[in-house]
Amino acid sequence: MKILLRKRSLADFVRVSIHDFKEITKFRLAVSVVFSSLAGFLLGTESFHILTVISLSIGGYLMVGASNIFNQIIERDLDALMDRTKYRPIPSGRISVNAAFVLALICTLLGLVLLYSINPKTAMFGAVCIFLYTSVYTPLKTITPLAVFAGALPGAIPFMLGWVAATGHFGIEPGTLFMIQFFWQFPHFWAIGWFLYNDYEKAGFFMLPTGKKDKGTAAQILMYVIWTMIVSLIPAIGITGKLHLSLTGAIFIFLIGLVFLYFSIRLFHKRDDLSAKWLILASVAYISLLQLIYVLDKWLIQ
Repeated sequence: MKILLRKRSLADFVRVSIHDFKEITKFRLAVSVVFSSLAGFLLGTESFHILTVISLSIGGYLMVGASNIFNQIIERDLDALMDRTKYRPIPSGRISVNAAFVLALICTLLGLVLLYSINPKTAMFGAVCIFLYTSVYTPLKTITPLAVFAGALPGAIPFMLGWVAATGHFGIEPGTLFMIQFFWQFPHFWAIGWFLYNDYEKAGFFMLPTGKKDKGTAAQILMYVIWTMIVSLIPAIGITGKLHLSLTGAIFIFLIGLVFLYFSIRLFHKRDDLSAKWLILASVAYISLLQLIYVLDKWLIQ
């Protein structure tokens, strides 16, 4: 009986530890970042190297996880004020600040080693991503709406990081991938800021460009959706080096862009939380499908 209880206790401990690790590293966000990096890698590579893919996937996850842990350490008191975040491992007391800090350092070091094993530029951009996210974006969130601009910089790195991992070079191709995800960040995070406005207000976060859920914010969201659509189609013109997009691929990108545009126009007209929620979903679908279309266009259509 005692042995059975010990086994159950050990199993419960492992289950809870895995759950807390996934939560403190923001598993779903980290996986989406890894997906972006792999898409960029497949666009840049001419052959599939399994060790590079593994290093990029695990290293990328660890770097994103480290950024999220540092972020939650810095914002632990503010997280405790918001309904959405008060049950996270640190504010709830399940993980101590010291333990979280050690975990963040381990993730950072292991992540950098894995990315460096691919090439030095990949590790450099990974380090820049952590620095910008924790040292620039996080502090600015309680000061100015420009925090979204600062956050868009590290947020746009993963897509181009994959190309750099595949080629070891930075040029117009990864620069274009960076710009696509950079412009996309604004409607995505402003829609989140709109939907979670009341919760963010409790912690004093300034996420919306005008500071309010008004027509001005909705207009800027609409404008950046249009810019995202335009930048996404630039590779079809043939001016982005080895990064190409066929006419078929461009048509599909344009079509998913119209869906993205529709939900941004809906928010502009209705200016309610439900419209913002639909725009969040549309933005996630857009960037995911865009990356998938780009990859399929290279390997199956061109």
